[in-house]
Amino acid sequence: MSVKLLETAAPRITGVGTAVPTTTYTQQELLDEFDITDPRVRSVFLNSAIERRGLTLPPLLPEGSRGTESQGDLLRKHLSHGLSMGREAVEACLKAANATLADVRYLCCVTTTGLLTPGFSALLIKDLGIDRHCSRLDVVGMGCNAGLNALTAVAGWANAHPGELALMVCVEVCSAVYVFDGTMRSSVVNSLFGDGAAAVAVLSPGHAPQTAKESRPLPGGATGPGLLRFSSCIIPEAVDAMRYDWDDSHGKYSFYLDPEVPYVVGAHAGMSLDRLLEGTGLRPSDINHWVVHSGGKKVIDSVRLNLGLTRHDVRHTTGVLRDHGNLSSGSFLFSYERLIADGCVRPGDFGVLMTMGPGSTVEMALVRW
Repeated sequence: MSVKLLETAAPRITGVGTAVPTTTYTQQELLDEFDITDPRVRSVFLNSAIERRGLTLPPLLPEGSRGTESQGDLLRKHLSHGLSMGREAVEACLKAANATLADVRYLCCVTTTGLLTPGFSALLIKDLGIDRHCSRLDVVGMGCNAGLNALTAVAGWANAHPGELALMVCVEVCSAVYVFDGTMRSSVVNSLFGDGAAAVAVLSPGHAPQTAKESRPLPGGATGPGLLRFSSCIIPEAVDAMRYDWDDSHGKYSFYLDPEVPYVVGAHAGMSLDRLLEGTGLRPSDINHWVVHSGGKKVIDSVRLNLGLTRHDVRHTTGVLRDHGNLSSGSFLFSYERLIADGCVRPGDFGVLMTMGPGSTVEMALVRW
């Protein structure tokens, strides 16, 4: 097998860290909290393959029901809880990477659950005390696929700055995008998403600039998997299948998922994989590990069917969905963290990272340990 890739020059993942809210709920508890009796809605919740999700629910009113949050309330929730989870994820990531805040030279923050100016990158730099000269980028509004879109930019920056540590942080406060109106449109969304943040450290193992400041060992040792290449597949004919837009009737943003999403994504998964592996000499059977976005039970089943994967291949994807729900852009990093904790990865193994989201889009990355 011949792999035509410059592996030695590839930026490497050196650590990952995650964070979720302290308040979690089972699907049954959520049905009880909102007194949902519609059998169709209850079926969506209870047949989602989700057991528990971290959420920050609307405040309780004196009579015991949940209040209605304005768009302003939701944005404040996005800010406060997002900043808290983002901080926790960064600290966990740096610990895993054997690095410190002083090592961080680039910070990319990803979110879809609210619009802030300045964004999470500036806020986290201030909150964590990261060097003011840290380069930064905010990726806002791209949806569940955005983690890999941003990782492409992070890898490019790391490649151009060998020896300097780059961080990507996905911060998704899905509690800040909910609409409660009893419709099937909102109920599908409300049954699926959970709050969470995930951070990943990336570093190119090339020679750093020859200065006294850079003379010590590289943070983390750049021993993780190399990010070899990326691929994107946009499905323009399904541009409206997943969208986050303004709902005039509620005076706030709301998310929409077309029932055909699993089949649209699944139908394009094979094409995306072919594009990723084109020219490498690799076949799908050469991939040892699959890290797939926890988009939902039907989405995972459709991807698995179309790529010929086993249930074991997507065990971490289904495990994250079960324990946290769909965490949007950071979901795949939660699965990656579980894969590493498994202790099953060996030097020379290949892996595929895969995310799906609005566009409609399938994003992939090829990695090797």
